[in-house]
Amino acid sequence: MLILVGFALLCVAGWYGYVQFFTRGLETLPARVCDGAVERDLVVQALPPSRDARERAVNSSTSEDFTWNCRVVTSGDSVLWGQTHLSPVSKVDWVKGHNGRIVRAAVGDIEALAEIDTEEAAVYVPCTPRSELLRNSSPNYAVLTSMSVGGDTKAKGALLLQILTDIAYEQAKHAYGLAECQGHRDFPSELPRYQSDE
Repeated sequence: MLILVGFALLCVAGWYGYVQFFTRGLETLPARVCDGAVERDLVVQALPPSRDARERAVNSSTSEDFTWNCRVVTSGDSVLWGQTHLSPVSKVDWVKGHNGRIVRAAVGDIEALAEIDTEEAAVYVPCTPRSELLRNSSPNYAVLTSMSVGGDTKAKGALLLQILTDIAYEQAKHAYGLAECQGHRDFPSELPRYQSDE
């Protein structure tokens, strides 16, 4: 009996050690990743457990161009990356630029979509640029954010697309301020959920 109890305790200790050392990498990230833009819990929902995880945000903007990127990489080769830039494009043309099967959600003039076949999400937030030169070049500017994932994922299908969209939306809200868009904007706490046709 003592041998069985000892074996059981050894198994529990081994399992606990495995979980703590090999699968809690994402939980060691800051509570908000990407310079505080995105809740870590969303990343944990999207990517599988791993031993290690790293995150990095890069603002490579110039006086006339805004570009901001964020990436989360795990030791299991799963990658989550978002790209945000300021672009002179109307919402109609932006939607047309996404080929294949998509689902869409909107609130006010903010639009989100997810490409079903490529598992990519994108968010469109209208922006009046800080530069007079940019404002005069196009009547429609927007902060555009795309979010993609590579390697294994924890979430799948429609759930993954919704999580990627939520991450892209958080990144877009953060980037709106970084891009110094003119005028105050009230961002809803979240976008409407995608409606499934199934």
